[in-house]
Amino acid sequence: MPRWPIGCQADAHAPRHPYPMNQRLGQALKYTGLAAATLSILGAFYVAWVVSQAPPVTALENATQAVPSVILSSDGKQLGRLQQNRREPVTLEQISPWVVRALIDTEDHRFREHGGVDWLRSLKAILRTATGRTEGGSTITQQLARNVFPEEIGRARNINRKIKEIVTAWRIEDRYSKDEILVAYLNSVPFLYNAVGIEAAARTYFDKPARELDPRESATLVGMLKGTYYYNPVQYPERALERRNLVLRQMVRRGDLSQALYDSLSDEPLQLRFKRLEEAPETAPHFTAYVRKWLETWAETTDHDLQRDGLVIHTTLDSRLQEAAAEAVEQQAQALQHVADVEWSQQGMAMQSRSLEDYAGAAKRAKAFDYFWRTRGALLQEALRKTDEYRDLRKAGRDDKAALATLKDNEAVTARVRNALTRLEAGLVAVDPSTGAVRAWVGSRDHEVEQYDHVAQAQRQPGSTFKPIVYAAALQQGIPVSKIYTDTPVSIPLGDGKTWRPTDMSGSTGQPMTMWEGLVYSKNTITAQVMQDAGLDNVANLARAMGINDSKLDKVPSMALGTSPVTLLEMASVYATIADQGRYRQPYVVERITDKDGNVLAEFGAQPPKQVLSSEVDDDLIDMTRGVVRQGTGTLVRSRFVPEGDLAGKTGTTQKNMDGWFMLMTPKLVTGAWVGFNDQRVTMRSSYWGQGGHSALLLVGDFMRRAVKGKWVDTKTAFTTPERPPVIGMHEWGEAPEEVVEGDPSLQDPSMTDPTLADPGATPPVENDGLVSDPANTAPRQPIQAGGDTPRTAQELGDALRNMGRDPDTGAQVQRSPMAIEPARSAAP
Repeated sequence: MPRWPIGCQADAHAPRHPYPMNQRLGQALKYTGLAAATLSILGAFYVAWVVSQAPPVTALENATQAVPSVILSSDGKQLGRLQQNRREPVTLEQISPWVVRALIDTEDHRFREHGGVDWLRSLKAILRTATGRTEGGSTITQQLARNVFPEEIGRARNINRKIKEIVTAWRIEDRYSKDEILVAYLNSVPFLYNAVGIEAAARTYFDKPARELDPRESATLVGMLKGTYYYNPVQYPERALERRNLVLRQMVRRGDLSQALYDSLSDEPLQLRFKRLEEAPETAPHFTAYVRKWLETWAETTDHDLQRDGLVIHTTLDSRLQEAAAEAVEQQAQALQHVADVEWSQQGMAMQSRSLEDYAGAAKRAKAFDYFWRTRGALLQEALRKTDEYRDLRKAGRDDKAALATLKDNEAVTARVRNALTRLEAGLVAVDPSTGAVRAWVGSRDHEVEQYDHVAQAQRQPGSTFKPIVYAAALQQGIPVSKIYTDTPVSIPLGDGKTWRPTDMSGSTGQPMTMWEGLVYSKNTITAQVMQDAGLDNVANLARAMGINDSKLDKVPSMALGTSPVTLLEMASVYATIADQGRYRQPYVVERITDKDGNVLAEFGAQPPKQVLSSEVDDDLIDMTRGVVRQGTGTLVRSRFVPEGDLAGKTGTTQKNMDGWFMLMTPKLVTGAWVGFNDQRVTMRSSYWGQGGHSALLLVGDFMRRAVKGKWVDTKTAFTTPERPPVIGMHEWGEAPEEVVEGDPSLQDPSMTDPTLADPGATPPVENDGLVSDPANTAPRQPIQAGGDTPRTAQELGDALRNMGRDPDTGAQVQRSPMAIEPARSAAP
């Protein structure tokens, strides 16, 4: 009798299993069948769902013959193409038969027989993979499906992708002939270096069209398809050579190449003639880059593929004005570069001239920026630490001191670093004020050297070009242009125990001046007082309304003198508002977008304007900025470049000559330019050439001269505001020195100011506007006498100035001394 554990007892009456064995087996089979049926149904739904996700092959033509979108100027010139890769589709007749044979023999020798999937090859691939030997089983048609529809099929190696790939291959084979599939494949396969398709590959690696490829070259390119990076013939020629010969052996095996020919070809080197396919240089690269970025946002919201859909983007740019702008920037900025090179070449000023031609000659003999770098050791070290060579030396175990010593001995590296830091940069933009359409856009001197855009990206202090906003705010408050202020130093509490004391380069006269004169002569002391009357909030709000939409404005008193950095495009928008009777229009770059057949998909154009200045205020502002060009700090633009037409504008210069600005308005075009160095510790050395009226003005003036000569801009149309007599006070009519931002403790930013810039060897700065014959500005002043005979009209004023021996346009003394410095001349056109 069995022994049970303590506490347990066998139950002799316990019932047996209620169902016999055969019944239990039947139930198991029943449930198994139900489970299998359920899984089959679910599997069928799954496969059906995956199949539904496979791409429709009706899109194959568009996918394999993708047409990149093009960007056109307003006058129909191509500015750029929207494509990441270089693709040149060809027909089967334009492809060497050796390429086709090599491809089929190596990648899919049963291509002409199967219906899209080679099941025998797929089975072999599965068996070899199971034994640890990986082998691809995809046919040419399957590879085409992956190449053309990578997003729809997916990139992950899973069952979903395989099913989609197989289904898509079947669909392709059902719709297209074998030759069409071959052409589609050879036009879509990537070959590195932005070359897509056999034609681009042939020109990249062998500098010939695809129809001229011989068996050796064809085998090299087909061999890359197994792994373009691994078998890159440029980087890994040994691997590529081995792979090429394998392809040739496959051709022998399939009967497409004789053994004798193989023996002769296999010993030959690759014989590459590698040449990157470069796009034609763009006419307006910075503008095109700005348009591309704008288009990306538009395409996302409208479900368009910019690289495939063949869209035509019609922009606002005028190719003629763009060419004029590019030439003006290149020529005048290079002339100013000569100035900087010479002035910083030795301790004492190598020369003091107001002729750019003099500096061009001296630059050939001068050692550019030699003195600058001899006194800027810390700046050079900082720049060297940012180079790849420095990082490589540190990774190799060199300490900071040793790495810097090595780089300083490397003349190539130090020259590259110095040249980059001391390269003068510039930007210019032109806008139609009546619409907001951008007509010209130059973001740097040379896009290949400097891609950073000084029109829409760079934020720099605008200096006195900001002042018209201050005066406009005052006029909006009802302050008349004839209000008298005293040209005297002012002290403005900043609220933190500090005091702001704005000054002028020419000093203070202590005499009364009208608000009109304060802007015309760009007096910082007057502008600071006007700012107090107008109110900080009113000025900041008006600046936003007139076009400074993105840059941050610091609401501090020095904002009146342009201390808050802005972009050149924003300042162009501000001046376009002034030029268009106080109506703000957002600048725009695209007029319309059409498809490749010319059907309009979207239209943009000018937006309805917003009136931000009353007509009375804008009339006063136009007249004041006219005075800047007629007799203030911007006279050079009329005397040297554009003698006729209704012109108005403003100059701007910032502390230590870091930035030079000039904004010019006509009723039909507003143009602005900025000149400076990317690193603000590098500046123009002399005050004369550092002023916006002698630097940025040259770019704008030269551009306008070319535009007027080509009759691409109308200067005969006048502003609606009639020209008025000057609104002058009871004081002497002095010269018009340029303005700079000075005396603001909030501007002393250690990161932006190099204390070594104080040069004990430099000659005293020239403080007049450069149109005066006496460089030391020592000629005695001859005040206009107050009283009943005080001139009030432009004619009376001109006569009075001539009688005093002064220039009627500038008020400058015209008596010449034997040592007089020649007036500035622009670079020869």
